[in-house]
Amino acid sequence: MDTESTYSGYSHHSGRSRGSHRHGERSRDRHKSRSKDSRSEKSVTINSPPAEPLLGDSSVRGEQVQDDNWGETTTAVTGTSEHSLSQEDIVRITKDLEDSVGLDCRRYVTRTIAVILGLLVFFTPLAFLVLPHILWPEKLKSCGTACEGLFISVAFKLLILLLAVWALFFRPARAGLPRVFVFRILLAVLVFLFVVSYWLFYSVRILDSQDDNYQGIVQYAVSLVDALLFIHYLAVVLLELRQLQPCFSVCVTRSTDGETRHYNLGQLSIQRAALAIIEHYYCDFPIHNPALLSASKSRAAKHLAGLKVYNVDGEFPAGPAEGPGNPAAAGIAQSQSRAMIAAAARRRDTSHNELYYEEAEHERRVRKRRARLVVAVEEAFTHIKRMQEEEPKKAPGDVMDPREAAQAIFPSMARALQKYLRTTKQQHCHSMESIQQHLAFCITNNMTPKAFLESYLTPGPTLQYGKDHWLGRRWTLISEASVTSGLKDGSVFVLKCVDFSLVVTTKKIPYIQMSEEYIDPKSHKFVLRLQSETSV
Repeated sequence: MDTESTYSGYSHHSGRSRGSHRHGERSRDRHKSRSKDSRSEKSVTINSPPAEPLLGDSSVRGEQVQDDNWGETTTAVTGTSEHSLSQEDIVRITKDLEDSVGLDCRRYVTRTIAVILGLLVFFTPLAFLVLPHILWPEKLKSCGTACEGLFISVAFKLLILLLAVWALFFRPARAGLPRVFVFRILLAVLVFLFVVSYWLFYSVRILDSQDDNYQGIVQYAVSLVDALLFIHYLAVVLLELRQLQPCFSVCVTRSTDGETRHYNLGQLSIQRAALAIIEHYYCDFPIHNPALLSASKSRAAKHLAGLKVYNVDGEFPAGPAEGPGNPAAAGIAQSQSRAMIAAAARRRDTSHNELYYEEAEHERRVRKRRARLVVAVEEAFTHIKRMQEEEPKKAPGDVMDPREAAQAIFPSMARALQKYLRTTKQQHCHSMESIQQHLAFCITNNMTPKAFLESYLTPGPTLQYGKDHWLGRRWTLISEASVTSGLKDGSVFVLKCVDFSLVVTTKKIPYIQMSEEYIDPKSHKFVLRLQSETSV
């Protein structure tokens, strides 16, 4: 890449040609002027998003000098090869691969163990009934009516147990947690020990002695099925019912913009509480918009960018003595930093006026573009009308389906919607295809223009947007306590994502003491107070 090599070579040459302070000032001035003149020749790579954004019209780009999200979609190419990888990148990629492989293996191993344990539980009572007929059929006594009735009981109880286990344990996994679920492991160990103990008793007292009382063997199998049903009831209590009663109030705060929500949770471990909070986050929190957070950073950078420091005492010492180890240069740099801090403090006194007028101007622009958008959408919706069945049939060219109708009226509102999304910095949240699909959906269901605009005038939760905003997002749970321990009063943990973090603080719901006070209904009697002087 020619431009790439020229840019890297020029920066290297300018770094070597600083012999004295005046010569360095002239070289820096030439560097600034040359960088301004050759800004259009600088090689950049634009990473296009998965779906084409609404801001794709070249005729509108001229109105805005700089794209609102240029920092996220542009990458400056320097002399380094674009295919090079640092040691940190290799370590990070290796760790990600190990984590993904470990999660997949753990998921399949857990599912395999659950299936094997379920088959063992289901076929154990059947094996208790079948083995005597296979090993010593000639010694068994005849099974009477009561024994045959127990067969029906075993069959229906096994069917109920099978459906109950399928409904409770074989549901689709909602998430991959960092640690195992303690209660589930305890129940699995309990079931395994219970079945093994039944098998030991069966092998010692029935198989070795070849017991001929088949009715007793059937009753033994029925007792096993009954015990397994009671263990399943215990699993329902521990896994589902125990967490229903609210015990803690958690405060969830997003680290970037301070958006806060409060939720009531029951007796949960930290990792399961984190899972419940993430599920609530996708439905309750408005979508995270990094473009809205860049205003304060750009404002602070603008205040510091206008500060310049001049050396009024003389020139900087040139030659080999100039460097970070020179005490004179260190003292000059320290005095310069102090001067910049003092100047920034003086300018901070008037920065609130600039902030006030900037916010007022932004609100005025938003209201203006919102009014234009509302008018444009209402006019666009007046051009379509649902054809009734009793109306005479029109020509095939005049009848359109919802998709065609949306494509027909979309250009009349596209420019106003485009400007509004740019002003409110929502252009990366909506693509042209998603807007047309939403418009076709509103037309199909006879929705008003106000219903169509609600998705763009008010930021919605994360799940209301495209899958690229939330699908495949990985969360990291950071906690000083063990994630398998239960919630406690004052517990604090952090859910970290790529762009932001959710800080969670826990408070225990206090014990509420209520008392009763009886009021006699006959005591509600009043007296009218009359004054001697009344207003006329």
